[in-house]
Amino acid sequence: MLKEALEGQVTAVCNAITASVQFQVEPVGRWFEAFLKRRTRNVSASFRELEEEKELSEESEDEDLQLEEYPMLKTLDPKDWKNQDHYAVFGLGHLRYKATQKQIKAAHKAMVLKHHPDKRKAAGEKIVEGDNDYFTCITKAYEILSDPVKRRAFDSVDPTFDNAVPSKSEGKENFFKVYAPVFERNARWTNKKHVPNLGDMSASFEEVDAFYSFWYNFDSWREFSYLDEEEKEKAECRDERRWIEKQNRGARAQRKKEEMNRIRTLVDTAYSFDPRIKKFKDDEKARKEAEKKAKVDAKRKEQEEKERARQAELEAARLAKEKEEEEAKQVAMQAKKEKEIQKKASKKERQKLRTTCKNWNYFADNEAESVKMMEEVEKLCDRLELLSMQSLNEVLASSTKEESKIAVEKMIQEVNAQLLKEKEEAEARARQSSKSSEQSSSGAGGGSKTWNEDDLQLLIKAVNLFPAGTNARWEVIANYMNLHSTSGIRRNAKDVINKAKNLQKLDPIQKDEINKKAFEKFKKEHSVVPPTVDNAVPSERFEGSSADGTASPWTTEEQKLLEQALKTFPVSTPERWEKIAGVVPGRSKKDCMKRYKELVEMVKAKKAAQEHVSTKSKK
Repeated sequence: MLKEALEGQVTAVCNAITASVQFQVEPVGRWFEAFLKRRTRNVSASFRELEEEKELSEESEDEDLQLEEYPMLKTLDPKDWKNQDHYAVFGLGHLRYKATQKQIKAAHKAMVLKHHPDKRKAAGEKIVEGDNDYFTCITKAYEILSDPVKRRAFDSVDPTFDNAVPSKSEGKENFFKVYAPVFERNARWTNKKHVPNLGDMSASFEEVDAFYSFWYNFDSWREFSYLDEEEKEKAECRDERRWIEKQNRGARAQRKKEEMNRIRTLVDTAYSFDPRIKKFKDDEKARKEAEKKAKVDAKRKEQEEKERARQAELEAARLAKEKEEEEAKQVAMQAKKEKEIQKKASKKERQKLRTTCKNWNYFADNEAESVKMMEEVEKLCDRLELLSMQSLNEVLASSTKEESKIAVEKMIQEVNAQLLKEKEEAEARARQSSKSSEQSSSGAGGGSKTWNEDDLQLLIKAVNLFPAGTNARWEVIANYMNLHSTSGIRRNAKDVINKAKNLQKLDPIQKDEINKKAFEKFKKEHSVVPPTVDNAVPSERFEGSSADGTASPWTTEEQKLLEQALKTFPVSTPERWEKIAGVVPGRSKKDCMKRYKELVEMVKAKKAAQEHVSTKSKK
């Protein structure tokens, strides 16, 4: 291999170089084997040295374990092996669940060499026969600790493990110092490899949340099969073995439930006293309040912006309205000026027309024709527009008397024809309106049965007397009309309904006319006794104060006062009607008695109509 040329030196080749040749080489030997192992295990070359050092340290530890002795070993009861501390039997009480299998084997080897019955017998010690010797405890301890399943069952009920949960008073004072070792102690039961630490006050929200999420979803491998009271191997039959298994499963499930409740209580207590949780909650509350305040401020600003925009729009609308009003005012003034100008021009042209016609003596030979022509000229002045009047005046100014007369008469004929046409159109409209009114008043829904004014008034009275909600209302109304009608026409519920609908369709003017006719009929029926009867003296009961004998209709307020007075003053009250009349202002004793009689008759008629309809329906 050539040396690297230094700075300033030149490399020169003096002889020709032989061409390179490839060879197939198979690597062998212990060094190549060591290389393959390192590459497969992804370790460095010094890994073997570390393993050798570890083995040497374990051997030295094994030598140390051989020197340890359990002072209570000889006092153990072989029959009570289940309650003994197996790690203490081997002298591994300081390691416990952290002890390796090599350490357990080494401890067992040392214990066997020292406490085997044969060894002790050779040394002259008295040996207990059978399984009653304490060496049985060593055998049972190795049987439990050498089996991973049985060892896990024993570790689950390790008598040295502290299951206590800190109280509330302990956790308040020094949270991290109290709870950190508790969580570290209970972390040995998890199935997961990576367990988050409790941390301190400087931990972030994500770290705290990950810690409590881990413990709230804690997956424990701890099981309590070691505490089974019955061993299924001792069962004499299959049924007994199944019964033992069932009892053991129930006990294990109960203990597992209690264990998970203990873990949950620990986590809940820690969460409730964790100062970081309170800090995070306060920060979250402050953040939400800040967001809420920001939203309120944003909303307030938005409302202020909207209010400013609205005010700007109102101001713009006001200015636009003022501008439109000003423009409209200018247009109106301009139109008024033009109208005044046109009015003056029209007045001037009319005066000119009158003067021209007057100068020509209204194109007449006698006074009668002159008066008649004067009326026609005034008609022209009223009907003609400004342009037509100007054209006529121009013709009259440039024409002779005969030509002017012809032009004026022609214009008069056109105006008269227009007036005649307008008159005919107005008469046609009047006839059409009268025809429509007659058709409406005739009542299209009444069929062939005619309705006179008395029947219409009776129908209106019955509709008001029997309001909506009355049982078989329209049959009752029809029966009422048949009982009180003077026309002698029998009407059914269908006729009454159709006529009521037609009355509702009438315009207000027609309704007013019907009501006016009804009031006139009422005045006629309630007028005073005709003067043809000599020496007629009115009854004392109906003695009235009015001279003409007319009575105004009762208002709603007067009706209410009358009803209340009738309740207040019963029949046994002396001078009853005088007191009732005193309560109703503007009404005399006669008016109150007459109104009471009308109400009684109305109620009787109503009851009679309803009874007739109900009797008819039962039949």
